[in-house]
Amino acid sequence: MIVAAADYHTAGEPFRIATAGIPPIAGATVLERRDYAIRHLDRYRRLLVCEPRGHADMYGCFPVSPDDDGALLGALFFHNAGFSTACGHGTIALATWAADCGLVKPGGEAESTIAIDVPSGRVQARIRWDGRRAGPVTFRNVPAFVQARGVTARVGTGRVRADVAFGGAYYASVDAADTGVPLEPASVPRLIDLGREIKRALDDSHVAEHPDEPRLSGIYGVIFVETVPAAARGVPGLHQRSVTVFADGEVDRSPCGSGTSARLALLDGTGELPAGETLVHESVIGTRFTARVTGRVVAGGREAVVTEITGRAFRTGEHRFILDPRDELGTGFTLR
Repeated sequence: MIVAAADYHTAGEPFRIATAGIPPIAGATVLERRDYAIRHLDRYRRLLVCEPRGHADMYGCFPVSPDDDGALLGALFFHNAGFSTACGHGTIALATWAADCGLVKPGGEAESTIAIDVPSGRVQARIRWDGRRAGPVTFRNVPAFVQARGVTARVGTGRVRADVAFGGAYYASVDAADTGVPLEPASVPRLIDLGREIKRALDDSHVAEHPDEPRLSGIYGVIFVETVPAAARGVPGLHQRSVTVFADGEVDRSPCGSGTSARLALLDGTGELPAGETLVHESVIGTRFTARVTGRVVAGGREAVVTEITGRAFRTGEHRFILDPRDELGTGFTLR
């Protein structure tokens, strides 16, 4: 088995794009192709994610055909536990890769817009050109909505409160102050443990049932969040810091794109982020996305918001991964 890949990072979060060596993926839509990949192509995911070629926090995608001619391409996102339904940092990286590959080119305008079909729906990516190269990318996500507020999850001998919202996948937001764990790199092991506990407590429950599509149900990630005090912001508007733990204890180095969309739905609902204002969303390593609500729609019979998140991706390498049939480790392993 030989698979070629291009690696990027978006605000520090890795994204590995398989560019050759993946067999044809059957299905009429990207969501159906995800079903096929889960059943038939997991060994390719493992090859690209697991050690010794990857690591427990690796992320990536298989580019696929879009649902129809209205989009440039489709994407099947994957991580350490399987295939996800949405990925904001990946969308930013994919748009940058499309520009790097010449799939989209500057046409004399300051920006170019492309559509990308992902399992949760169609997203729009607006590429701001830096000369003839991609600069910052703003993606307009699928509609985001609040699912439930004030649900509780058992953690050890106590309980924590969480608000659940959808941003292409379901996220449970937890006030970091309620956990007593500071949002800093040294706390990551403890946050992983807490994230796994909270996800286990809430996953497959009624608070994570999608109103239209069962395949989008389930808690995908847990976002531990705090608001940066006004005196320490250095930027106008609302500034929050967070750590997202998703999949099987995977930690997002970026502020999490689809998680930021879910956060916007929650903040819009409480009025913490007034209409038209920008959220500065900071990650555990200090990188930032900017985000805002741009409109309101009805999705799944409920009120939802249209969100836009801006970030930047950079290429970090190109690879040709090989699986020698004599290799006893096969597609790899994961220690954490």
